[in-house]
Amino acid sequence: MRVHAISTCLLLAASALCAQGTPPAALKWGAAPAAFPAGAKMAVVSGDPSAAGMFTIELSMPDGYRIPPHFHPTDEAVEVKEGTFLVGMGDTFDSAKLQAMAVGQKGSVPANAHHFALAKGSTVVAVTAMGPFAMTYINASDDPRTASAKP
Repeated sequence: MRVHAISTCLLLAASALCAQGTPPAALKWGAAPAAFPAGAKMAVVSGDPSAAGMFTIELSMPDGYRIPPHFHPTDEAVEVKEGTFLVGMGDTFDSAKLQAMAVGQKGSVPANAHHFALAKGSTVVAVTAMGPFAMTYINASDDPRTASAKP
């Protein structure tokens, strides 16, 4: 399965953590960057998402957390650490297209592939990609960084 869930805005929000590459046992969690819908938390595991080079972050999402259709300019690898991560491919959020990834499952999403996601239960995913990282929503109205974004 191919998946993703990360953003360009994590660049600024995580910059203090990026330089030190915190080991997993000592992750420092904070609110996810503004590119994500409200409610998620994020921690930088290694690297610097704002710079060229590999990085890994963990994204923690509450039950029912939804990431609208979007894409990234780089390939990414995803591993489910907790909960169930439901992922679908396409330009429209379609629950019928969601496929479940359970704890321990890994997947990847190629650059520019359009996808969306939903957390079932409290869910944590690790995302590894090449920085600098960016996230573009298929529908601008879904982008929480814009004033016209849906709540």
